[in-house]
Amino acid sequence: MSRSPLPIDSLLAEITGALATGPNVVVEAPPGAGKTTRVPPALVEMVKGQIIVLQPRRLPARLAALRVAEELGEEVGRSVGYTVRFEDVGGPRTRIRFMTEGILLRRLLVDPALDGVGAVVLDEFHERHLATDLALSLLARLQRSVRPDLRLVVMSATLESEPVRDFLGACPGIRSEGRAFPVTVEYTDAPDERPLAERAASSVRRLLQDGCAGDLLVFLPGAGEIRRTWEALESVAASKNLLVLPLHGDLSPAEQQRAVRPANRQKVILSTNVAETSVTIPGVVAVIDSGLARIASHSPWSGLSRLAIAKISQASAVQRAGRAGRTAPGRALRLYPRNDYESRRSHDVPEIRRLDLSEALLTLAALGIGDVRRFEWFEAPDESSLEAGRALLDK
Repeated sequence: MSRSPLPIDSLLAEITGALATGPNVVVEAPPGAGKTTRVPPALVEMVKGQIIVLQPRRLPARLAALRVAEELGEEVGRSVGYTVRFEDVGGPRTRIRFMTEGILLRRLLVDPALDGVGAVVLDEFHERHLATDLALSLLARLQRSVRPDLRLVVMSATLESEPVRDFLGACPGIRSEGRAFPVTVEYTDAPDERPLAERAASSVRRLLQDGCAGDLLVFLPGAGEIRRTWEALESVAASKNLLVLPLHGDLSPAEQQRAVRPANRQKVILSTNVAETSVTIPGVVAVIDSGLARIASHSPWSGLSRLAIAKISQASAVQRAGRAGRTAPGRALRLYPRNDYESRRSHDVPEIRRLDLSEALLTLAALGIGDVRRFEWFEAPDESSLEAGRALLDK
């Protein structure tokens, strides 16, 4: 597979140079800049040991490993591998290993010093998963104690970098300013009361009528909405010979690969937010954004967790729009008005502010950190959430 030039390429020397003079660097790059696939290989020559690349979900971890291996002209599992739940693809020659944050936390329990690891790249940090925050805090703690040689790279598309840079000892920040091609963002004139599946299908038909010849990526909250939109597209798919494919975390690897690989006809990919980050899907020229996602939260008063459909943040909307414009100028149709977008949060609320902390507290306890008040969190949780987590563990 040929390596097409990407915006991040011009900054790789600056990134490796920063790590040659200090242990940490923060990289900001918009969607499509190539940070996920180009930065880890650039570290191979300067870092001794394995390079771990953390991803927020199994699908991006798997796809990123496949893409990097292809660009290196080899099968995944040789110098590039991945580890996700129930899958471990790699061997003794693997230098770059993509994995989810939860896998790293479990590795720290059995290998607290991360022997044989020379660098950890925390990708898509702006998503602020609880496991990501905890991983950053533990890695910084490890770096300050027995692993001063460990290199840390924090990467994001929409991150306000100053807090992370300060946490990592006022480390350098490097920013990529552009994506490969511009993306035109369009909004609805007013709220549309039709069911979401109808609105999404109507937007697909509109793009086709406008002569859109590339693949379309539709962001929907979950598998149920994907199924209903698929049904709403049956007639236009038959008449236009479209390949309509789902993409979400519960599909098999083969089904996921079918959605992201090039096809011999135009595709409409119906996806949850798993396609929001990391590797860009080749061929996508337009995005339809419902503006919704299923977002986890937890009530410390009831002790119950829930997964509810909610509006995404402005940062997530920017991420979604950036999935278009990789190979040509793109379009993003947002199924909500501009004033709705402008009224949304600039960034998602970090999971450490809205999820049950009992598992995180149990991990810290297993690592010998009993007094969490003295633990140096990247962002300390609320006292009420800590008390609720401790109470659950005491039961």
